[in-house]
Amino acid sequence: MAGATLLLSATASYAADTLRPEVGKPLQEAQADMKARKYSSALADVDKAAAVGNLTEYESYIVAQMRAAIATAAGDEKVAVSAYEKVIASSRTSAAQKLQIYDTIAKLAYSRRDYSTAAAYIRKYQAAGGSSAQTIDLLPQALYLGNDLSGAKAALNAQIQNKKPTETQLQMLTSIAVKQKDDAGYIEALEKLVRYYPKKDYWLDLIARTTSKGTFASSRLQLDVYRLKSMTGTMQKASDYMEAAQLALQEGLPGEAEQYVDAGYKAKLLGVGSDAARHKRLKDLVDKKVAEDKATMAQGDKAAAAQASGDALVAAGLNHVGYGEAAAGVKMMEQGIKKDSLKNPNDAKLHLGYAQIKAGDKSGALRTLRSVGGSDGTADLSRLFALAAA
Repeated sequence: MAGATLLLSATASYAADTLRPEVGKPLQEAQADMKARKYSSALADVDKAAAVGNLTEYESYIVAQMRAAIATAAGDEKVAVSAYEKVIASSRTSAAQKLQIYDTIAKLAYSRRDYSTAAAYIRKYQAAGGSSAQTIDLLPQALYLGNDLSGAKAALNAQIQNKKPTETQLQMLTSIAVKQKDDAGYIEALEKLVRYYPKKDYWLDLIARTTSKGTFASSRLQLDVYRLKSMTGTMQKASDYMEAAQLALQEGLPGEAEQYVDAGYKAKLLGVGSDAARHKRLKDLVDKKVAEDKATMAQGDKAAAAQASGDALVAAGLNHVGYGEAAAGVKMMEQGIKKDSLKNPNDAKLHLGYAQIKAGDKSGALRTLRSVGGSDGTADLSRLFALAAA
């Protein structure tokens, strides 16, 4: 309404800019009715002016402006858009006025769910130098709702380039990926969501989708998955803590197993319910293994350092991390990796990156994790660890 009123007050002046009485009188009545919010009567008055016939260019221009202003105020988007398009087509409309009308038409069309028209006019608005974020941000939504998914994705990516995206923008990217059955695109958008908006639901979805890939070495990397869940606060069930502790014991890491058991009890997921006795048996076993391990740790560290392969030293260092001795563990792991001849070099670097996170060496952890390769899930997990640490 404000835009239409401005147009009426900014009409270019020409020598022949006059209205015949039979055209001018109903338009004056239309203005009075519009001010009184009698929009139906006002539109009828405009129709009377138009029905005079043989309108001059100027008369047609004023009639279109009046119809656009009244229809906008009345909420009749279809009539308003049609009238505004006639105003745009006139040579009397300045570039500044056109810019304003593009903006108005885009929003009117969007309001009436004519998304293709809305998108077209938002693009015209941008091309003419329009910079209102409120208008420009409607483009991907209009394209998405108009089922132009590729166009919506391109518009979104252009908007978020080199700046922090909004949560809504990233949610739309995930929705587009789902509709396009683009698993890689979905994970990419999820990774951005956990980077900028690290909610538990996003992390759970991302971890589940990453670990469900057919190439993911789930049996070998499952403990790493629990480490990631522990870091991101997504250990949700008693079985998560139970299985994580059991896997840590199997890997010869009783200190880490103890962490999971203690966390499970603290979260009041272990030690309660019908499985409380089972939980207690696991706790007792972990306590026993911790006591046995601590009694022989020094001797085991020396034996690991003496081996030609670095695997034992990496494992010994990771064991220290489980006991909260992350800095010492990192040094041992680095020494083991330097020996080379590792069974799974990417696993070793993944574990080193995890240990560096625990030691508070964020920059070192990111460098290590970004160096991890492999197509069996190690590189994917390393990327998630890096996101969790960032």
